[in-house]
Amino acid sequence: MKLIIALIQPEKLPDVKKALFEHDVHKMTVSNVIGCGQQRGFTETYRGVIHEVNLLKKIRLEIAVNEAFVDATVKAIISGARMGKIGDGKIFVLPMERCIRIRTGEEGHDAIG
Repeated sequence: MKLIIALIQPEKLPDVKKALFEHDVHKMTVSNVIGCGQQRGFTETYRGVIHEVNLLKKIRLEIAVNEAFVDATVKAIISGARMGKIGDGKIFVLPMERCIRIRTGEEGHDAIG
């Protein structure tokens, strides 16, 4: 079992969801987050005052998958999110020690589905 965390551009969420659905990955958690990486933000002028914006809006996807779906999930995220520019995002694949479905009490691979 793995937990896949992806940080992507907000406008790419529909494309990533479509790519995931095509690979039979339908379960995910989506959060609005802010952060910065290599992109480092930008500066803008508002009413003559320069503002530095270094925390940018991103989407955080969290997807728990069984081992058989790891590669397909990562490929789907990449194909939906890639624009070829700095700021496209990152994917983290973490081992998941335990998963429990609250409704039934199922654990492990069965709980993920």
